Parts: sequence; C-alpha cells; structure tokens
Amino acid sequence: MVQAGDDLPALLLAAIAEQGLALEAGDVLAVAQKIVSKAEGRLVRLSDVTPSAAATALADETDKDPRLVQLILDESTDVVRKKPGVLIVRHRLGIVGAHAGIDQSNIEHGDGVADEAALLLPENPDASAARLRDAIERSSGRRVGVIITDSANRPWRLGTVGIAIGAAGVQGLDDRRGGKDLFGREMNVTLINRADSIAALATLAMGETTEGTPAALVQGVASHEGDEPAASLLRPLEEDLFR
Repeated sequence: MVQAGDDLPALLLAAIAEQGLALEAGDVLAVAQKIVSKAEGRLVRLSDVTPSAAATALADETDKDPRLVQLILDESTDVVRKKPGVLIVRHRLGIVGAHAGIDQSNIEHGDGVADEAALLLPENPDASAARLRDAIERSSGRRVGVIITDSANRPWRLGTVGIAIGAAGVQGLDDRRGGKDLFGREMNVTLINRADSIAALATLAMGETTEGTPAALVQGVASHEGDEPAASLLRPLEEDLFR
C-alpha cells in the first residue's frame, strides 16, 4: 500500500528481487498509475474541495458528488459527453475518458462520506516514467523501459483495457506505412500502438480490482528500439472526427 513520498523505484526493485526475477536490457516495467499517483501525493480529501456553481449544476445533471465534479473540471479542458451516471471529459493531458481519470477505488478513505478521498492522475506521467526509468537504471545498472498504465474504455467496445498514459524508453508507435503486406500491397494506414498493447498485456497480469499487483515485468519486447512519450500517442484534435 504505497503512501505519499514512498521511494517507488526501491519498492519496485525489491519486489522484482523477491519474485526471483532479474532485469534485462530491453525489458519493460509496467506500473499502475495508482501507485505512481499515491507516491507523488496526488490524493485529495473531498472535504477540502469547495464546488463551484458550475460543478454543482453539472453534478445535478450527472448524479455525482459536486466535490468530485469540481476536481474533474479542475483537471479537464472540455466536457465531451454527459448524462446521468456518465461524465466524459478531455483531461488537460489530452486523454479523453471518464472522470478525468480520477479514481476512488483501492485508496484509503476516512470515516464517513465527509472524509472521502479521490486520487488524481500524475501531474506529468511521461516525466514520472522517465524518473522511474532513470532511478531504476542507477540502482540496477539495467536500462529498461517504463510504462505507466491506466484503465480506459473505448467508445465502440465494452469493458476496459490498459493503456499507456506515461512512457519512457519504449517505442510507442510502430509505423508500418509504406511497407508491403504478404502479397506486395503497400500499407498506407498501418500504425501499431506498441505502448498500449504492452500496457493491455501487463494489465491482464496485474488485475484491476483486489489483486494487489500494481506492477508487471514484460520481457522480450525490445523496449530499447525507441523512446517516445505517451503524449505522442494522442490523436491530434484536428484529426478527431468525433468532437
């Protein structure tokens, strides 16, 4: 149970050793956003939040706690969709999703509704991933990739999948445009999201409820082939056909 100020790289390296694993160059360490946010002190007590009139009105429309809605608005640049029980926003990082990634599960709350808490995304997940990568390299002597994962829904599919909201030392996109398929036909649109694919794989191993496994070591994916931040995986607004 990670707390604010904990030495996250040391905790991760200790856990790797306890599992009898060994880091190798090119490995990817996938880390759940939740423990990164906790270590960085991103836990907010709702009792410290004063909702605005706009947040109160939006809370009435969506059947949500006005204090939570205020945090969502503070972390967002745009409300994309809303209805009772649903609030989809564009996070200031550019990520579109429910509640600006703010979560209330698997965190310590106080006694009663008045003492409830909420966990925000890291301020800069790519910078967080880079700090983890560099600290792990200094301690272990191994240059590995780091992906910070979070759960996301997709508009046309049921269920959540893991995605990369932060990355360092990983080739995020594999651009196959201009290549040939098995029959020599040129590929014009094939752009493989490696970072999200690794994040989804790791999330299956970590679980998303009571497993208590907030990190996974992914081997054999050759992370050293590139170094792209997760921010580069976002589709530009001018290409968003569903705004």
